Amino acid sequence: MLVMSIDPLIAAGVVLATAVTDAAYVFFNAAVGARQRIRAANWSAIWYLLSAFAVISYTQNALYVVFAALGSWLGAFASVTWLIRRADAGTIRHP
Repeated sequence: MLVMSIDPLIAAGVVLATAVTDAAYVFFNAAVGARQRIRAANWSAIWYLLSAFAVISYTQNALYVVFAALGSWLGAFASVTWLIRRADAGTIRHP
């Protein structure tokens, strides 16, 4: 059943958790692309740990999926922006 009440703190937590989760996913993929095994494994573990809060939160109320999507978008945008800036500065090694 869809519950229509939203707790602002949980909504903010879902946005933050999914933003950081998506950023971890981007960094995981960057590490895989650079063939950095330990860094990729670390980001993979962090990615799964961070996703727990959002999943647990929005399984109790389907409306939190909207906040999860927002956080995911923000995390991907911010982390790719950071990677582009690092690449422009010449600090990313390419295989």
